[in-house]
Amino acid sequence: EHPRVLPWLPLVSLICATLNLICTSEVLNIPGGKMLMGTNAADGRDGESPTKEVEVGPFKIDKYPVTNADFRDFVRAQKYKTEAETFGWSFVFKDFVAEELKSKVTQRIESAPWWLPIERVFWRQGSFPDEDTAEDGYHGLSPVTAFPPQNSYGLYDMMGNTWEWTSTPFHGAQPMYVLRGASWIDTVDGSANHKARVTTRMGNTPDSASDNLGFRCAASGHEHGKKKDKTEL
Repeated sequence: EHPRVLPWLPLVSLICATLNLICTSEVLNIPGGKMLMGTNAADGRDGESPTKEVEVGPFKIDKYPVTNADFRDFVRAQKYKTEAETFGWSFVFKDFVAEELKSKVTQRIESAPWWLPIERVFWRQGSFPDEDTAEDGYHGLSPVTAFPPQNSYGLYDMMGNTWEWTSTPFHGAQPMYVLRGASWIDTVDGSANHKARVTTRMGNTPDSASDNLGFRCAASGHEHGKKKDKTEL
């Protein structure tokens, strides 16, 4: 009997708790304080604008996103069955699909034809997205340590590579959560998909599976028993 698919947020907690036991990922302490979040740019979308002042409590966050190797260790330790295994398919970027498989694809997303629904896929730059010249040395995802930290705290991959899930609900017709940071298929000028900048956000359903979605482990730093309202991301 396969383990059941767990609800999204408890699943993340289980993954992080498991990885805390089997991995040595470095956790950084981020001090709390007030900050300006969002943008006043005219092209702000999906709740990205306007700029607003928010107060964030101290928290802990992993230096790196959860990698495929980390998630493999979690799957083995918990004997976890992924959504892609449950559904029997997952979205794969067209460049990584063999021509033989492409000929068997019967459905496409009209607004994003570069994503192909491929059966039995479970887990594992140029005129974009029709051409990726790999000028940065990587076609598709890059290792989490491929580029230097993008901030003074020493956090890697906070922008680009993969979108990262948050626990903030995204307003829509069905249950969705906010993702931040853009991914490797987004562009600086927004000519393909989203504009890759630190304020970028979007929403997606928690059962979504593709190679440009990821997350990292984090925990609030407030004292035990003293709960504060969460800041929406």
